[in-house]
Amino acid sequence: MSAPVQPPEARVEAEHPEAAGYRAGRTLPLRVEAMRQLRRRRTLLMGGILAALPFILIVAFAIGGTPDGEDGGGGGRGGSRINLMDVATESAANFAATSLFVSAGFLLVVPVALFCGDTVASEASWSSLRYLLAAPVPRVRLLWSKLVVALGFSLAAMVLLPLVALAAGTAAYGWGPLKLPTGGALAAGDTIPRLALVVAFIFVSQLVTAGLAFWLSTKTDAPLGAVGGAVGLTIVGNVLDAVTALGSWRDFLPAHWQFAWADALQPELEWGGMIKGAAISVTYALILFALAFRGFSRKDIVS
Repeated sequence: MSAPVQPPEARVEAEHPEAAGYRAGRTLPLRVEAMRQLRRRRTLLMGGILAALPFILIVAFAIGGTPDGEDGGGGGRGGSRINLMDVATESAANFAATSLFVSAGFLLVVPVALFCGDTVASEASWSSLRYLLAAPVPRVRLLWSKLVVALGFSLAAMVLLPLVALAAGTAAYGWGPLKLPTGGALAAGDTIPRLALVVAFIFVSQLVTAGLAFWLSTKTDAPLGAVGGAVGLTIVGNVLDAVTALGSWRDFLPAHWQFAWADALQPELEWGGMIKGAAISVTYALILFALAFRGFSRKDIVS
């Protein structure tokens, strides 16, 4: 009668008693990685900048007077165009929406690129990456932990800005309905869900930047190169979207849909632009994340 087949873990423990209790899934817990990233100076600095932006805008409006109409962009690339600057000081909800508008095109790109582009490359630059893998932390587990934490901090950055803007806007302009520059208003009870939808779409639309930064972070030992590369290519996408000669080809650019969230601030919620933009962003992001995991699994780690 043949002996029962032992699972791999049991065989490892039998052959190597010192490995008893080792579980790959328990290495580099998310809470440990999150605390490591939270204590870093760049995390605190980025949080401070985002928290300070609403107060800077309040001071600017106080010095410059009531905002007047510059083209507010908006969902045109997927919805009707609106001019949020015209109504920025009407209520706290208007101020929060304006804060998101002025930061969505570039400022909110930076924390995503920073958290996702710095996470692996920084370990390589400190020559600690090979020691993490020798702990041993499986490569897939290491990348997964770092990616989840990086995306979590990116989302936290996008939530922090409107929360501070709502608090500061309530103190400066009072609480009330979100008045639309096209006429009409959203009831005060509807503004929080709509702003939450806006933040969710901005986060999804920035997954392309996250994927690009994370992939570059696995390819280089220079954190600045990964972060700068992701920001630079995002800017290139915005430039290409401005080239009207590309015609319908622009529909395949994530930048083409970055302001489709303005459709969430209409009296009748429109989903078309946001769905298209989210689909484009998620598709590119999944490809880039897959490239990062595939390349890192075969990479010769020397630092």
